[in-house]
Amino acid sequence: MDNNDEAKNRKHQFWQTQPVPGLGIKVEENTFIEAPLEVEKIRKEPYSLPEPFSWSEVDLLSNDQLDELYTLLNENYVEDDENMFRFDYGRDFLKWALTPSGWKNYWHCGVRAAGSKLLAFIAAIPALIRIYDKTIQMVEIILCVHKKLRSKRLAPVLIREITRRVN
Repeated sequence: MDNNDEAKNRKHQFWQTQPVPGLGIKVEENTFIEAPLEVEKIRKEPYSLPEPFSWSEVDLLSNDQLDELYTLLNENYVEDDENMFRFDYGRDFLKWALTPSGWKNYWHCGVRAAGSKLLAFIAAIPALIRIYDKTIQMVEIILCVHKKLRSKRLAPVLIREITRRVN
């Protein structure tokens, strides 16, 4: 059995709740999966987080907060199954990648503990994407949750919150 067959037969608890086509689904039409929301239907208040967590905008123009983000990503972002390899994005690169033309500070969303340590981060990065004959304004997402908190189901809340902020 190859990796594709294994992936199709495996339960993907998180991805089954997201607006993406499932594995093996043939996409026939170049259109959205979910229609754009009407402004009046967008939630006004932030989604609630369990205690002791709170939302925090991460100011990448502040060297202290940029250092916090660097540390979170350096210790917890994308690694292989054996924990041997991990991306090490430098501070200058992070600032450049997360503050392109059209960026908004409130699209740099952190989660902090009561002691104010940055434990999770999600960012929306504006992008103009061409899909076949259509050009669409959208955002790219970067998401990182501290390894010890991954079982707390913070990722879906972070995704809902950044979606609310972007819309």
